[in-house]
Amino acid sequence: SFPSTFLSNNNQSSSTPVQSVSTPSVLASASASLPSVSNSIVTSGISELKSSSGNRKARVLYDYDAANSSELSLLADEVITVYSIPGMDSDWLMGERGNQKGKVPITYLELLN
Repeated sequence: SFPSTFLSNNNQSSSTPVQSVSTPSVLASASASLPSVSNSIVTSGISELKSSSGNRKARVLYDYDAANSSELSLLADEVITVYSIPGMDSDWLMGERGNQKGKVPITYLELLN
C-alpha cells in the first residue's frame, strides 16, 4: 500500500499549483522588506554603483594594507577606480590604480561622480 499512497501524494502535490505560487510571493515580500532595514549611505552608494554600467572613481579615506594578494593596498586621499563584481561580498569593491587591481573595503572609500 505504500507505493500507491506515495503515488497519490505526488498527484495531489502536482495538481495544486497554488502552493508553488504562494511560496515565492512570501519570499518576495520578505526580501522586499529587507533593504528598508539597512538604509545607510554605504548601501545607497553600492546600489548606485551596481546600477551604473561602468566604473566610478572613489577617494580613499584611510590607509589600508592589503591582507593578501587579492586585495589592493590604499593610501589616504588617493583617487582610484572602483566597480562591483556580481557575487562579491557587498562590503568590498574591486579597485584599480594604474595596472594594479584588487579588492578594497568599501568603508575606506568615498564614492565620487
